[in-house]
Amino acid sequence: MDLSPLQYGLGAGAGSLVGFTLGLVGGGGSILAVPLIVYLVGVKDPHLAIGTSAFAVAANAFANLLNHARHGTVKWKIAGLFALAGVFGAFLGSSLGKAVDGQKLLALFAVLMLVVGVLMLKGRSATGDPDVVLTPGNAPKLVGAGALTGIMSGFFGIGGGFLIVPGLMVSTRMPIYYAVGSSLVGVTAFGLTTAFNYALDGWVDWPLAAVFIGGGVLGGLLGARLAKALSGQKGLLNTVFAGLIFVVAFYMLYRSAGALGLIG
Repeated sequence: MDLSPLQYGLGAGAGSLVGFTLGLVGGGGSILAVPLIVYLVGVKDPHLAIGTSAFAVAANAFANLLNHARHGTVKWKIAGLFALAGVFGAFLGSSLGKAVDGQKLLALFAVLMLVVGVLMLKGRSATGDPDVVLTPGNAPKLVGAGALTGIMSGFFGIGGGFLIVPGLMVSTRMPIYYAVGSSLVGVTAFGLTTAFNYALDGWVDWPLAAVFIGGGVLGGLLGARLAKALSGQKGLLNTVFAGLIFVVAFYMLYRSAGALGLIG
């Protein structure tokens, strides 16, 4: 698909917005990538939007992973097993996603966004065992949670951090700050797997992904700086962002219903 210079500019702007929300509120921000690519940039093929988004989100997650690694908040063995199980799930999920009609996929994506919005309104406990390690007891839980999360991530072409973080916490009882850092291993791996699978059918616009990533880096820096200034209003920020997610989700449902001929 040949995009105009204006559309690539809009792609950079969309990437900046996603990066900004990620820096400001953390997990969940990348859920806006697909609707922005479809409705703002104007990519008509939902599969192309999902494949392109998956690569951009993976690149953004990797950049954030390096930062968490420097601060020692990544449990590598646990994250590695979770990601390994999830990669197979992501390949299966993305293969299923490619077989689904694009507009139906967007409608399902909108329903997922509503779930994400609800989860963002619920606070997560910061308690847990900071010394948790990979054991024969938690390994099966990690494999199961990783595989299921990978399937969801691949099917919708999302990073899945909002699913991975609670999955890691439930499976190992690790604190949220370790779960967030460790989740980025899975987000990177799942995104790359999904992008690779979509790229096999030509459903990744590499130039658009590049400008989206570039915009995301800048937006992420701005969002992170603002987050420090507003750190005492984290709950309010999550509430406002969840509201935005609800609005976009209902708009997507409306557009998808129209495209599928369910409404006039």
